[in-house]
Amino acid sequence: MAASTRTGATLLAVVALSLSVLGVALAATDSNPTGVAKDRLVLNGYPPSSASLLVTVSTGEAYNLSANVNVDFHHNSVEATLNFPLVFSVAAVELRLVGHHLYAGPASGSSSRWLSVPMRQPGLFGLALELTKPDVALFGGIGRETVTRSGYSTTYEFIRHNVAVTNLVGPNRSVGLGNLDWSIITGAQGEVTQSSITITSRHATTKVVAQVLSYNHIGPISAPPLRDVRPAPRSLLRQLLHSAAFATILVPQNITSLSQIVLK
Repeated sequence: MAASTRTGATLLAVVALSLSVLGVALAATDSNPTGVAKDRLVLNGYPPSSASLLVTVSTGEAYNLSANVNVDFHHNSVEATLNFPLVFSVAAVELRLVGHHLYAGPASGSSSRWLSVPMRQPGLFGLALELTKPDVALFGGIGRETVTRSGYSTTYEFIRHNVAVTNLVGPNRSVGLGNLDWSIITGAQGEVTQSSITITSRHATTKVVAQVLSYNHIGPISAPPLRDVRPAPRSLLRQLLHSAAFATILVPQNITSLSQIVLK
């Protein structure tokens, strides 16, 4: 049961991590007469109904992954296109988390076949509130804080040393000490516009960056047609998630307490 829970939690690990660190945004800008870039991500104090994110995960030269993620806060659903690097090309997989099921299919659309895994998914409306104006004071216990302001942007950086870290998956998940560097950038009205987390240990580095490309531009996310869906073999999930690529990703030892996405 414990192995199955870890497997389910890991399948959307990149998405879960990005949500756990509040997800982030790189503001699209244009010039104005004052020469100060205009913040196009302002929310006017209202929680966003949706967000479009670009999430990247890198482990030095060992592994790099990117994902375009759409989050529908009102309907509590997520869709993502994950790009996995191969030896001579890139494989893309589309994921949808809808109605307590995770669906996976080829992003190319060359096949209408989808695999499905029952999952318990987190409530996302609280994340929408944090994106509107995060309560940065709550993060003060994470580590040493520095604040930098430039134009309408404010960067909050938290650094903590000697954090217990472990590999995301793998049969021999070793625990060691590492450093955590987490930054959150807010825009003109305090909305989140960028965030990243970097975890380093003696032998490895993992960096997760999420950029919000837009707010309130995503339509409803639907499940694939039932006729195109079949259950995913648990053995296939374990084989994917325990591959060398995922095993190189570092996370804080208590990351499982941050993620609510588990197999039912």
